[in-house]
Amino acid sequence: MSDIIGITMGDPAGVGPEITVRAIAEMSETDRARTRIYGHRNTLEKALEASNLSLDLGPLVENIEIEGGVLPWGKLDARAGDAAYRFIARAVSDAQGNKIGCIVTAPINKEALNLAGHHYDGHTGMLAALTGQRSAFMLLASDRLKVIHVSTHVSLKTAIDRATPERILATIRAGNDHLKRIGYETPRIAVAGINPHCGENGLFGTEDDEQIVPAIEMARAEGIEVAGPISADTVYHRAYNGAFDLVVAQYHDQGHIPIKLVAFDTAVNISLGLPIDRTSVDHGTAFDIAGTGKANHTNMNAAIAYARKLAARRAQ
Repeated sequence: MSDIIGITMGDPAGVGPEITVRAIAEMSETDRARTRIYGHRNTLEKALEASNLSLDLGPLVENIEIEGGVLPWGKLDARAGDAAYRFIARAVSDAQGNKIGCIVTAPINKEALNLAGHHYDGHTGMLAALTGQRSAFMLLASDRLKVIHVSTHVSLKTAIDRATPERILATIRAGNDHLKRIGYETPRIAVAGINPHCGENGLFGTEDDEQIVPAIEMARAEGIEVAGPISADTVYHRAYNGAFDLVVAQYHDQGHIPIKLVAFDTAVNISLGLPIDRTSVDHGTAFDIAGTGKANHTNMNAAIAYARKLAARRAQ
């Protein structure tokens, strides 16, 4: 198994190229030798200029051409969406072939992706399709708070419908398996409720009793240490202060808001339930500052550090 990580450049018109080259520039020679960039060489060179950096990218780049060459910074473009897809597809192929041990993704633009005919809700759904999986799970990880989502990029109404006992149980299992893999002997998992105060015994809805409780009972029967449902207005505070190792969020904003509040620049997005490993920054393409040299690569550094741990464990 390879301990090399592969960074996909993201949308060529966004900040992905800049945060990629900034992170590469700060690496040791040893780490740089264990890194590949899946992207467009000329765009990366422009990102170096924008960042006032001088760096020989040399053999690091798996060059993938873009229709039209270097595209304008900060502009929505279907050609950029198609290129972002092809960067990821090449990296997935290499991960499946054990040429790289983990993929780190820079941000893509979902609108550009769909304009190019690649109809996915984001990286997680795309990676599931490319690896032949029915679905995957999004986990956001920081030092003091980790959150895994039952659903992500769907409407709130659809999210509640998707929170079936089977899906919640699968989410608990995925989170439990991942934490064990990274060193937690017996992960302590909390499941957030759907309704205010978990429905108050049906006063504010019955979904918690009908959809979440059965999943928790099944998880406990499998030996998983899981508590809940716990009201979402208290569970994250408790987890942040050490009561739990992981929170299962029922939908996108229920999980994203608390972790972005406490770890906006350092939280890492990890895809679970796939035959390959993938980490990502937890921010968007930031078209408004793309090409200005202002992009902050702190989150990229965190995603790379997490990826190196996963790649090393996979290699072992």
